[in-house]
Order: sequence, then structure tokens, then C-alpha cells
Amino acid sequence: MPTTDVPAASAGSTTHATGTARTTGTHQATGTSRAPDDTMELRLPAGLLPLLAEADLLDSPASWGSTNTPVGEFRLEPVRPARDLELLTGWMNDPEVADYWELAGPAEVTAAHLRAQLDGDGRSIPCLGLLEGTPMSYWEIYRADLDPLSHHYPARPHDTGIHLLIGDGTNRGRGLGTALLRAVADLVLANRPRCTRVIAEPDIRNTPSVSAFLSSGFRCYTEIDLPEKRAALMIRERALRNLL
Repeated sequence: MPTTDVPAASAGSTTHATGTARTTGTHQATGTSRAPDDTMELRLPAGLLPLLAEADLLDSPASWGSTNTPVGEFRLEPVRPARDLELLTGWMNDPEVADYWELAGPAEVTAAHLRAQLDGDGRSIPCLGLLEGTPMSYWEIYRADLDPLSHHYPARPHDTGIHLLIGDGTNRGRGLGTALLRAVADLVLANRPRCTRVIAEPDIRNTPSVSAFLSSGFRCYTEIDLPEKRAALMIRERALRNLL
């Protein structure tokens, strides 16, 4: 899903509900001195407050490590176009994939889709999924609350979204999707402590995908109309992580 580039604010002072930040200092605005243990309040411009939510975007999934699943050891590795473009282009031209991703065509089509994320501010990271060391799936891990998707559902800060395709047709229909979706949702929740929900929005027509999400602990909360599809809004709650 395309992302919208908004510059991320740098992490700094602690913000409060009133829109102010507290910081230590030795000078007031008038230039007079304060005792070192005093504080002064700086009122932040209203336009800056929304940007502070973006200061913590996404750590690299490369640092999340591998996880054992019922189908083998699995890990995410960020895409490197020079290495992975040919493989991904082949997957995008698989008719079953193209029906939903709509990226069939020459390598330039896939490259442009990747570039929109790789040249962005880090709110969406394209990854290969490696099962027992073999690339077999493509994932996008993204900040759902900072994505246009957030206009279509009541987003919470740090909601993290996932997109998935199983690249090799021989791996479809074997229950891999369920095992891997559960594994990746667990990786997100384990490595993003401020994230309370993992979000997905598969095309409602893609019954196998919707079924895989349901089987991996996601719930279908509603159907939503997105510009390119009617989607099932799937949510996996941290609070229910060990119950579903």
C-alpha cells in the first residue's frame, strides 16, 4: 500500500496532555538565570504535536531475530532491490498474486513500489520472509496509524500493519499463511512494546487470506471501503495474544 511521506519529528522532550514540554534550563526567555534544579515550561506549537507521535516509527525487522514456527525457523529480512528485485517481480507477475496486489508488469513497476517505501521516512518497511533460510514470502510492516488506512478505522497510536504474499505457488494452500501470520504478529508485539494491536486489511474477496488471519488469532472487526478494494479489517490485540 502506498505511503504518505511526512517528516518525522525527532524524539526529545517529554510531552504532556496539555501540549507543553518540561525541560531543565539555566535561562528564562528574558535572559535571567534560574537555579539549576528549577524547570521552565515551553509551549509547543499545535502543528508540532501530531509529529511527535511519529518520532518512534519502526525499528528494523532485521533486528527482530528468528522465531520457531510449526513449519520451521522463520525470520524477516528487509528487501534489498539490487538483490531481490528479480525475485519479487516474478512473484508480482504470478496471476494469483497480481489479482490482489496489481503490480504485474516489468521490474520497473515493482521497483517503484519498493522505492516509495525505501525512500520514505521509515514508516513502512518491505521485507522478505525466509523459512529455513529460503525466501518464500514478501511482507510489508507499516505504521497503520500513520498510513491513509487510519482514515478508515479508529486507529490507536502505534498500530502496526502487515501485508503478506506467499511468493511460490507451491507453498500456498498448506497452512503456511496461518503459521507465518501468527509468527510475524508475535514478532511485532514482542519488539514494539508501544504497539497494542496488529492490523491487516486483506481484500474481502481473498477468502484464503481472510481465513488465514482468522486462524492465526486475528478477529474481523468490520468491512471497510478503501480506494482500491473492499477489505476485511483484521485486528490482533496484544491483550488477547495468549488466548487466541
